[in-house]
Amino acid sequence: MKAKKLRSLTQAELEQRLREAGEELFNLKFQQKTGQLSNPLRIREVRKDRARLITLLKERESVGEGPVGDGAE
Repeated sequence: MKAKKLRSLTQAELEQRLREAGEELFNLKFQQKTGQLSNPLRIREVRKDRARLITLLKERESVGEGPVGDGAE
């Protein structure tokens, strides 16, 4: 997902997407280890998406829009 689209999301939505991306990455790595992964490039995509989400959350934290990780809004 592009950063431009992500910027329009709320803090809670970004945190939810970060959790989902983390779960997806775990599942993809598990599939890779067991030899069941059909699209190995998806791991790279999910890692980049997680990095974008983390960057946006940290940007908002530095601006003062809310802390990262504690769910306060």
